[in-house]
Amino acid sequence: MRMLSAMDWGWSEVLWVALISICLVFFVLVLLVWIMKLFGFVFIRRQQSEAADKRIVPGQIHEEEIAAIATALRLYKGELHDRESEVLTIMSIKRAYSPWNSKIHGLTQMPNRK
Repeated sequence: MRMLSAMDWGWSEVLWVALISICLVFFVLVLLVWIMKLFGFVFIRRQQSEAADKRIVPGQIHEEEIAAIATALRLYKGELHDRESEVLTIMSIKRAYSPWNSKIHGLTQMPNRK
């Protein structure tokens, strides 16, 4: 049974289609790389323009200094609390039967087959 085709294709047509499709794929990949580089260029220029707009005012605290102060305060406050032993003790209860640990309730009874 023949596949659905509009015409009988020879080897030359098949090779041309394969060549065109491979070239198209590489062209699209190169185009995507150019687009990504363009976005990177635009974002870098935007960051540089925003950085130029920010003026350093004497007495102003930078974001890195705020983060360092917050970390130091967190460590200091953590040392003020008393140390717990961080040991979990589980006491076992000596009961023979409990519905929580009974395995028979988890099993399904098999039906009687005749």
